[in-house]
Parts: sequence; C-alpha cells; structure tokens
Amino acid sequence: MKVAVVKETFPGERRVGLVPVSVPLLIKSGLEVLVQAGAGEAAGFADQLYVDKGAKIAATRDEAFAADIIVQVRSLGVNPQAGRDDLARLRSGQVLLGMCDPLGEPKAVDEIAKTGATLFALELIPRTTRAQSMDVLSSMATIIGYRAVLLAATELPKLFPMLMTAGGTLTAAKAFIIGAGVAGLQAIATAKRLGAVVRAYDLRPACREQVESVGGKFVELPLEAGDAQDKGGYAKQQGEEFYRKQRELLTKVVGESDVVITTAAIPGKAAPQLITAEAVAAMHVGSVIVDLAADRGGNCALTKADQRVISGGVTILGPTNLASEAPTHASQMFSSNVTALLQHLVKDGKLELNRDDEIIRETIAAQAGQIVHPRIREALGLAVEKTDEPSYK
Repeated sequence: MKVAVVKETFPGERRVGLVPVSVPLLIKSGLEVLVQAGAGEAAGFADQLYVDKGAKIAATRDEAFAADIIVQVRSLGVNPQAGRDDLARLRSGQVLLGMCDPLGEPKAVDEIAKTGATLFALELIPRTTRAQSMDVLSSMATIIGYRAVLLAATELPKLFPMLMTAGGTLTAAKAFIIGAGVAGLQAIATAKRLGAVVRAYDLRPACREQVESVGGKFVELPLEAGDAQDKGGYAKQQGEEFYRKQRELLTKVVGESDVVITTAAIPGKAAPQLITAEAVAAMHVGSVIVDLAADRGGNCALTKADQRVISGGVTILGPTNLASEAPTHASQMFSSNVTALLQHLVKDGKLELNRDDEIIRETIAAQAGQIVHPRIREALGLAVEKTDEPSYK
C-alpha cells in the first residue's frame, strides 16, 4: 500500500504534509512512501532528504495521486480554487487525509464524497488522551499563537519589556489575550517571555489556572455564561444578549491595552464579535489588534481578512495563515500528527477502518460516496441517524 504527500497548491502555503523523519516510521508500518517532486522545498525539506529516508519521488502530481492514501495540508474546503483541480484525481477506495473545514464548508466535503474517496477531516480529530498525538488543530494553534505575538511586537511602536536605560525607564507594554485555548495560551506565554504585562480573558472559568500557569493575569467579567464548554473543550456559542454585555465589559480592558490578540472561534460558526468600533476608538494611537478569527469574520468589528486596517491610529491585522510563516516546525508538527493517525489506521501494510473505534468514527467525513459524519450531514440538511452522539471537536 502506498501513501503519497502532495505539493500544496493554496497560494502562499509553505507547509508540507509529511517531513522526511516520518518516512521510516511509515515504512515500518508497511507503507511505501511517495513524495511529489518539490513538495517539501518551501518548508526546507529537499527531495533528497526524503530519498535518504527511504521515500520515492513522484515526478508529477498525477503520479502521486495514484497512491492509495493521499496526505495534504489543505484539501478542498480550505483550498477553494486550486483544491477543486484535485477532484478529478481522486477515486473510489482511495483515502484522503487533510484539513478541509468540514463544519464551515460542508459542501466541499460533499464534492469529495462524490469521487468515492474516503475523507479523513483532520479538524475532527477528537480531543481525547488517545488522540492527543494526532491533534493537528492544537499543533497549528501553537504556531499561530506564537507568531501572532511576534507580529504584534513588530507593529507596536513600543518595546514589550520594561527597561532601565540611559535614556530613562521604558514601561512594559500591556497585552490582552482574548481566548485561552491553545493559541491563546501560547500567545500569553510568548508575550510574557518578551516582557509584556499580560492579561487574558475566556468565558470558561476553568481556564483561569491555565492562564496563570503561563504567566498571565485572568480577567473576570461579571457574566453568567452557563454551560460555556462543549465535550471537546471548546467554548460554546452564546446568545446575542450575552455577547452584547460581554462587548460592553471588554471595552474598558481593550482600551487600556497596547496589544490585543483575539482567538475566539466556534467550529463551523461565524466568530463572535467581541471588540466594537467604539472599543477600538478607546485604544491609544499606535496600539495593535491581531485578530486570529479573521477567517470566520473576525472578533473585531473592523477586521478584514488578510488586510491591514488602520482606524484612529490603531492597527488591526487579520492574518489567516500564520502557521505557514513558520513552515519548518509547522510541517514537523503536522507530519507527526498525521503519522500517528496513519499508524493507527494501517496495520502490517493494511488499512483497517473500524468504525467502532472512536478516533476513526469521529474523524472520517465521507466514505463510499456518502457523507458519514453526523454533524456534516446536519449542516447540509441531510438525515442523521439517531445514535449516542460522540464527542466532536
């Protein structure tokens, strides 16, 4: 059985789905590894590095897609234009592993399903101890949180740390992180290491200990969030009245901050708007907002995806592919996650898709021409078999 990693076609995408160090592990599982020529170059992995580890180079994309299992970072759904070109290359019985925004772009999953290929949507890896080594979203969020702080530090017309200099004392920058998931916690830790005074907010009270463990001060707002966390550990969507009060209370904290990084997202839903235009207007000239929810509409009312907006002297950035800006380590982490998943799926060179297995059941989106994931079926208005609902991310 052959597994192939193909070259990414999304504009500006520099990551690769498998790195050379993963090749011997996959060979040990009984897989032959193919690499499309040049697939890893943008991430710093030349073809020869793969060959040295036992992989074979596929000269063309069609040759790579002849493999039994295809690995890519961005499948159709998160690669809307170029990703469609690969549909004709997919076939019945083939397996595709990639990110595809299955809950946000369910129609893309339907298009893949019609090819007959079996789709594993990597965003749906369950947040459980067994699946922790396969959690692509957490890996990418680690990179994103780190890069967001560096981006903000570059834009801010101040230094982050407090310094005693010959020219006087420089006060530390004030950073405010909204959302204490993986990206948020990494942002808190990175801003703290750079010397900023860091505060953070999350509607999940259980996040307080995590925020404090990485050096942040937890901001409490007098709000009743009720059941704020789902089974996968993500924040649940709240009602509009809750968000209205939340925006009002956040305005004061935002106005006191030099840097605000927002990370609040709900899988398959528009991002909650947490920072109003009035809150931006309350910030000092030169302040910076980095909105990591820009691809879902943004947590800030003024955010525009992949654009730089300046309002009243405040810079608002909405990057949507920060993980690609650290392609070597991002690819390394992604590859490690995918390799762990493949080792779970392939035994002695044979693919075993046991739907009783939680990891397989919750990650598989399409099979044999049908959408099999209940949440994706629901998003498309298709009938959903009533079973005990598993824990999805």
